[in-house]
This record gives sequence, C-alpha cells and structure tokens, in this order.
Amino acid sequence: MGCKSAMKTGLLCSQWGVLVVLLSLWLPQSFSQQTTSPPPQQKNKLKFRLAGYPRKHNEGRIEVFYNEEWGTICDDDFSTENAHVLCRHLGFISATGWTHSAKYGKGTGKIWLDNVQCRGSEKSITDCKSQGWGNSDCTHDEDAGVVCKDERLPGFVESNVIEQVEENRVEEMRLRPVVSSAKKRMPITEGIVEVKYKDSWAQICDDGWTPKNSHVICGMFGFPQERKANKNFYKRIKKRAAKAKAKIIGSVNRLFAERQQNIYRLHSVACTGNEVHLAVCPLQFYEANATRACEGGMPAVVSCVPGPQFSLGNGQKKKTKSTFRVRLKGGAKIGEGRVEVLKDNEWGTVCDDRWNLLSASVVCRELGFGSAKEALTGARMGQGMGPVHMNEVQCSGQEKSIWNCPYKNVTSEDCQHVEDASVKCNTPYMGYKNSVRIVGGRTTYEGRVEFKKGSKWGIICSEGWTTKEAMVVCRQLGLGYSLHAITETWYWDGSNVTEMVMSGVKCTGNEMSLSYCQHHGSNINCKKTGTRFAAGVICSETASDLILNAPLVQQTVYIEDRPLHMLYCAAEENCLSSSAAKANWPYGHRRLLRFSSQIHNIGRADFRPKAGRHSWLWHECHGHYHSMDIFTHYDILTLNGSKVAEGHKASFCLEDVECQEGIAKRYECANFGEQGITVGCWDLYRHDIDCQWIDITDIKPGNYIFQVVINPNFEVAESDFTNNAMKCNCKYDGHRIWFHNCHIGDAFSEEAEKRFEQYPGQNNKIS
Repeated sequence: MGCKSAMKTGLLCSQWGVLVVLLSLWLPQSFSQQTTSPPPQQKNKLKFRLAGYPRKHNEGRIEVFYNEEWGTICDDDFSTENAHVLCRHLGFISATGWTHSAKYGKGTGKIWLDNVQCRGSEKSITDCKSQGWGNSDCTHDEDAGVVCKDERLPGFVESNVIEQVEENRVEEMRLRPVVSSAKKRMPITEGIVEVKYKDSWAQICDDGWTPKNSHVICGMFGFPQERKANKNFYKRIKKRAAKAKAKIIGSVNRLFAERQQNIYRLHSVACTGNEVHLAVCPLQFYEANATRACEGGMPAVVSCVPGPQFSLGNGQKKKTKSTFRVRLKGGAKIGEGRVEVLKDNEWGTVCDDRWNLLSASVVCRELGFGSAKEALTGARMGQGMGPVHMNEVQCSGQEKSIWNCPYKNVTSEDCQHVEDASVKCNTPYMGYKNSVRIVGGRTTYEGRVEFKKGSKWGIICSEGWTTKEAMVVCRQLGLGYSLHAITETWYWDGSNVTEMVMSGVKCTGNEMSLSYCQHHGSNINCKKTGTRFAAGVICSETASDLILNAPLVQQTVYIEDRPLHMLYCAAEENCLSSSAAKANWPYGHRRLLRFSSQIHNIGRADFRPKAGRHSWLWHECHGHYHSMDIFTHYDILTLNGSKVAEGHKASFCLEDVECQEGIAKRYECANFGEQGITVGCWDLYRHDIDCQWIDITDIKPGNYIFQVVINPNFEVAESDFTNNAMKCNCKYDGHRIWFHNCHIGDAFSEEAEKRFEQYPGQNNKIS
C-alpha cells in the first residue's frame, strides 16, 4: 500500500477510534515487547526483473533469479493474484493484468516455476503453491508476463532488479493526532508517528530523535518542512496517564489499560534528512527478547509545515503570486508532472541524465510538496517543447531550489525531449475522495457522479457539465484525466440515489475538489432533474496534449488577395468575415492572412475526435468529413485584447503526417479512415489549403496580437490546456505583415509575457 494510502487509512482509523480515555494512550510500557524474529538470511536471495520487447517500464516477461541463475515462470494456471504478488516483488503496488504465450518474447535458461497458484496476499512467491523450483513441463513459448500498476511502493527505488523483500521492512505509516479537534482539520500536520505492524499500529521510540528524522517523516506525508513540536505538552499528558493508570482497578479496566499500551516497533532512527522514506534510514527493530522497550522515552511526535497550496485547508482557491522558477506540467494529479525550469524568461525542460530521487525531492519540496515518490525518466509525463535547460542535475538533497544544484548546460547534441525528466511527489492527504464517487460503470474509471452533501449522497445536474468539471472529478478520485463528460447516464443507474444535491457546476478545471467549483449551493436549479440526466464521467490514466509549432507559423505567414469566385466553398464553411456576405460576388477579392499549422501530440495518449465516424458530417463542397466542428480558432487581437478579426478551422482531416523516429503512423484520412494524432506524431495544415487563414480584409494598419487556440471548446480531454494557445506580435502596414515573438501561451515568464503584450507600444498606429 502506498504512503498516501497508508496515511488515508491511518487518518480514517483515527477518526473512527473514539478516545474513551485520552490519557490512557500514554500509559508507559510495562510488559515485554513480543515481536517476531526475522527469519535467517537465505543462502540464495531471490531477485526479480521485467524483460522482453516491446514493453513499457511497468510490464514485461517476469524473470526470477534463483540458485545463481535467471529463469522464467510458465503461464499454466497463471492468474491476476500471481501477478499481484510478483508486481509487489518488483516494487509496484499491484498488478493490472498478466500475459501468456510469451507476449514479450521467449526467455532463455531455466523455467523455474510452473502451475503457480497464489491468493494475492502472499508476501513472497515462495508462499504460493507450485510444482516446486525447476519442476516444469513447459517451453519458453509459455513464458508468463505481468502488467503492473504504475505506482511504486514506498521505499523502493527505481530499478529493474528488485531483491526479495525482508520481513522487517517499514512500508505503511500514519501520523495520528491526539487532540480530537485536530482530527477534523485537513491536512493533519502533527501527531504521533506510527508504523503498521501485523494487524495493528506500533510507535517509534523518540530516544535520540532528531529534526532530520522529522524532516524525512514530513516529506513522506507531503510536507516540505518540519517544525519543532511542543514535547512538553505530550510529556504532561504522559504524566497524567501514569497517574490515571495507578487508579485503575478491576480486571476489565486492567485489560483495557493493557490494550492501550504503547507498542514500540522501532528505535535508534538515524536519518540524514535526505532520505525519501523512513525505510531507507538506518534504524533498529525491537527484538522479541527485549525486556523493556523505550525505557525513559516516549512515542516520537512530529509536527510539519504544509506547503502554500495546502496551508489554507480549502483547496487553495486563493491564488498567490507565483515566484517559482520551476513548475510541473502534464501530470494527472497534483504534485506530479514533467519538470520545467525558467531560464532567461523562457520555460524549458530538464534532461534525465543522472536524474534521481535526491534531485526530484528538491523540486518537490521547492514547490511546496513533500519528498519525491519517484524520479521518472524517458519523458514518462510527456515530452516538452522548446529548449532543454539542464542536464546531469546532481542535488545533495539539502538545496532549497534545483537552481542551487550542480548541473550542466545542454547542447542540442546532448539531449532530446524524449529524455525529459519528471517527478511524482508526496502530497498531504486531504480526504477529497470521501465526498464524491462514481457508480454504475463497467469499470472503476466510469460511472454516474454522486456527491456527498452533509451525510447524504445525491446526483449532480448535467446542464453545463463539460470536460472541465469532469476533469476535477477524475482528479479528486485519483483516476487521472477525464476522457468524456457524460450528460445522460440512464444506462449507469447503479444505485438507489435519486435526489439531486448540486446544480450549476462550473469549474476552471484546476480545482482539487468539486466543492471549490462554482455551483448553485442549496438552491437547486435544473430543468432535467431525473436520474437519466445526472452527470457522469469516463476517466483515463493518460491523455493527449496538443501543442502548435510556433516557429513554423512565424516562418510561413504571408498575405494573399484571393478572388471571390475561388471562395464559394470557404464561404459555405464560414471561413470568411461577415462583411463577405455583402460583397459583389463573384467579383472582387478578400485579403487573407495565410500560414501553416503543425500540431504535435506530446501527451501520453492519442488525440481522437469525441464523435465517432457514424456522426461525422460530410461537406460536399470540399468533399471531406468533419470530425470536429471547430478544431482551432484564429484571432487578430488589439493590444487590449479585443478581437478585430477571427477565423476557425474544422478538423476536416486529423491524421499523422509525420512522426518521430521509431513511431508508426496510425491515422490516415484516405478511404474514410480513422482520424486522430498519435503520440509522438504531428498533423500539418498547410498554408495553401482552404480556411487555413484569417480574413483581414476589414483590418486597418496597426500593431496587433495574432492568436491560435487548439481544441478551444475543450471537446477532447488533454493533460494540459494551458499550452493550447499560441501568440505572435503582428505588425500590418496595409500591404505587408510581420510576425515576431511567436510562442506557446505559457512558454514565457510573467514578466516577459507582459512585455510581449505591450510590444511595440501602447498605440495602434503605423508611423
């Protein structure tokens, strides 16, 4: 179970457990600690790895190192339960599937296990039933593979060879508050540190406890810094508990007191402060023959400082001015994404050479999160665009900013965007999942949305329900991105909930909970109140991310005076300005601003039109289908932001024109083929095709801003909508036009963006 899940479990347990006698929690230890001794070291330690091709980092042929030799596992009797056990061996939290018949290629050497039958809860594959080591009647054509959930167990480092887990290992932890009022506030920032031991919780002796230990604990629970806890407060409670114990009489009370004793599991914790998990720190477990544990000490107490996004405890609707020179992009959850840094007023990426948990943790803490859960390489959160600013970052873990770490400047030969580094940070448990759920779907990733208001669950009105609102639900539930926002859910009637508790929901898409979106409050106003029209979602762990090649726009722009008799089809598709309707057709001409658009998919899923082929519209004039009514908006803006000309482009043909090396094209428009843009590929709308323009016939000479927005109506889910706009400075003298400073909308610093909007001055005249 992950650290975040562990904290959730701990907090819920602390809420359920009503403290009958608060003082009794601090009764001193008076009995010997009975723990299980660790088993003797195995002569041949098992190792596990994923192999084969083609595969992702979290899937592959499962191979086991036994008796000094690597071998495979036969797929006879293989199951998801087997895959769960093996994925945990590999450091993943669980399995999502398994494969048979050597899908990832045939292995070599021994087939170590056959007819493996696990229940799924075993600590080791050796606890599962099988034919025994080396006993198999299989060939390598039957090699089994596993597909693991892309989330690491706490304390595991990124590695493709994982040694068998020791029994004495710290995985699940919680921070338990002792003051009842603290349990109701999220996030919980102070309490007793407890580790999961067997089916209960145990404490850590605070003898020799240092701020460095607290720093590690706070990082695990999603907090960037620790602060000094008021130990005198806890000591006073302990003394009162000791006095209360002396007054307890009767066997029932004695048994109750014994159940409330502190059970110490760890002592002599000696973290350096740079560790990402307590399991990595030097520490000692109490042995079974320990006569008295933590004598003279008390349970370790930690107090943490939340980051600015969590300090308000209200989903940080309040925005603070950003001064960070680092940011995360492309992540489905808060606290994860591709690392981007600001240099010379332009955002760029970090190359993954020598990228590790120490450097990733510096980034996470700098942004107000805890330590890093994972340091990801190979553009696992999508590829960036623009410059690569850093390479071979080598942080010690003590730095306040990634800019304080040693690094190398990057040349174009050193790194490409396929090597962009990314992170997954620990974030505080906020309890957001407790107030929303989805029910009735075929999988856990889809269903009708139900919201908890007070103690009552209810449905949500689907009027105005869009991708933005659905994005918030999927993020709140930890299910990634919204693939579709559903407005009719009669086929998902999976519960008895029929009352509508929320209407008029309107989100920006960045909120962490539906509670922080605008809505009608207690005054429900919905025209269609039946359960049939309740809001629903389909979520996905991955999403596309479209981005425009800004330099190409600047290089290809020009003006054409096109005769009206050549524009009938364009007029039919509303690609001309409104004044064209009053022109003397077919005489005269329109002045068109032409340019090329090269649209890249840098996300982690293919970009597909929302509508299926059965609902595409055929346009006879141009002789093609439109899969999206509006794919891009083209605008000419004055310096104060008002539109003076606009155009749009329907997606008449979304296809893979070119792809990066090693990526095959999947979409082609010919013969009524499937439309879309594959990850790592791009579509090209050439400057010489119809509607690839803005009609500027009515524009006066002056200085303007040219803007292109992809997927403007958010019809298709993307991992990042902030990079969908591209802007250029535009200078028009009535005969010629110049573009300058073309860039993606979020590529510049705030200061540079302000300068761009003022360029080349506040007036709108050509001198």
